[in-house]
Amino acid sequence: MGSWRLYRAWDRSSDKARASYAEKEFITIPELMVITERVKKKKEVWLGKGFHWTDIEASRMHSLMNGGVAKQLGKAGMHKDGSYWLHGLAKEEDIGADLTLLEGHTLIVGSTGVGKTRLFDLLIAQAIMRGEPVIIIDPKGDHGLADNARRVCEAMGTPEKFVYFNPAHPEKSACIDPLRNWNRKTELASRIAALIPSETGADPFTAFGWKVLNDIVGGLIATGQRPNLVHLRRYIEGGPDDLLLKALRVHFRAKVNDWETKVATYIKRNKNDVLGAYIEFYKEVVIHDCPNVDLAGLISTFEHNRDHFQKMVASLIPILSMLTSDPLKELLSPESEPGHDKVVTDMSRVIRNDMVCYMGLDSLADATVGSAIGSVMLADMTAVAGDRYNYGIDEKKSINVFVDEAAEVINNPTIQLLNKGRGAGFRMFIATQTFADFASRLGDENKARQVLANTNNKITLRVLDSETQKYISDGIPKIKAQTMSVRYGHNIASTMQEEYGASYQEQATAEEADLIPPGILSELPPLHFYARLSGGRTLKGRIPILI
Repeated sequence: MGSWRLYRAWDRSSDKARASYAEKEFITIPELMVITERVKKKKEVWLGKGFHWTDIEASRMHSLMNGGVAKQLGKAGMHKDGSYWLHGLAKEEDIGADLTLLEGHTLIVGSTGVGKTRLFDLLIAQAIMRGEPVIIIDPKGDHGLADNARRVCEAMGTPEKFVYFNPAHPEKSACIDPLRNWNRKTELASRIAALIPSETGADPFTAFGWKVLNDIVGGLIATGQRPNLVHLRRYIEGGPDDLLLKALRVHFRAKVNDWETKVATYIKRNKNDVLGAYIEFYKEVVIHDCPNVDLAGLISTFEHNRDHFQKMVASLIPILSMLTSDPLKELLSPESEPGHDKVVTDMSRVIRNDMVCYMGLDSLADATVGSAIGSVMLADMTAVAGDRYNYGIDEKKSINVFVDEAAEVINNPTIQLLNKGRGAGFRMFIATQTFADFASRLGDENKARQVLANTNNKITLRVLDSETQKYISDGIPKIKAQTMSVRYGHNIASTMQEEYGASYQEQATAEEADLIPPGILSELPPLHFYARLSGGRTLKGRIPILI
């Protein structure tokens, strides 16, 4: 009997010791490579150590909370960093998620300093080890995140696949052209117009800005120039006069025989105003036989009232100024020349060559410019996704996109990427601190809910915002938690002749309870998380730190 009780006591002691375990765990790149190779055969991604959180573990949690955690575990079970005892409710093992589930996109929520970036480290390293393209957008510019990604590439024997971009370090930053990839020229206008501040996205300033951008893009393409941010700024700030002159000449040369002789009369009539003569010649002669939509748009932009034009593009010019001031002029609008020593790339090339592109946005130093860079890069990725979706390019390839502090850069194209990116092979991992950040950034709670609805997997670290806690908890089915009540009673008679009466009663009842109570999310220790996967599984885990 003593041996049996010792066995039970040992189990009880192990549970108690596990509940008070509060040490961090570290993992090296070679160790992670071994784990990745093992889980790759199962088509899984490794999430660390933990267990499947079921109604069994949830019932234990509710029982401990009802009886008093400190009373049952003692002060050793209480820790200043959080409720480590939650991770002691079951024996931990390696936990993971099917790669197919990640195609439904993943939202990672957690307050500052609780482990979002370290979870990114783990997921990014495994994506690199699987040989998949990786794009990292990091508004803070976390040095550890960039260094770990670079070191994993070196460990895999492919250091040349790592591309580093950060406006704070232009000397070692690659050049990335966000306007390189497009199928229809209207995409480029939409990409920049999406950055114009707007409450509805359909106000007159946004619409006019889009038209002007589209006209100038059309003119650049007509003259054989590749559109970039510097060209757009030049012709919007200074007016499209030079561009229109070049476009008309190119059109006349291609469509009108002996055009120089014919236009000479118009130049004399306009007193050597060459551009005015060209426009008149086009309207009176050329338009009847050889009309051109791009030229017509560019002429209308040129002839628009100058004062009204400046007022209507007043919100567009600051955006282009941000994205073309030094050092971004060279980094975002590279003019590739022979002997150019900079790495020049774009999103399509990164994906095609299975590269790892880290983009630090330096938002701490300049939040406005950092946000604009991140937004235009995400818009470029949306264009690449549309290209892959429409034309079935490399259908089997998976592209991993990691966006830290996503509320800094999220915009309408990003919502489209979340909504339709799965068909193009995109796996999005977006991290934020609270759900209110999305509503604040997008200016519309419905759009913020659109972001949440398009992420099928939710990984939650410590969260202090009550609305976010409630959203996570409400999305998980309730359980029936058992509660026990005990009642004692006795009756002492007033006279000796009556009998003494006593009673004892136990009652077990099942009450509806949360699988994960909202309040418990504020007590998670650093590096500990709950994961709710799209297949219906709920995991409790802890993240090892990649070193």
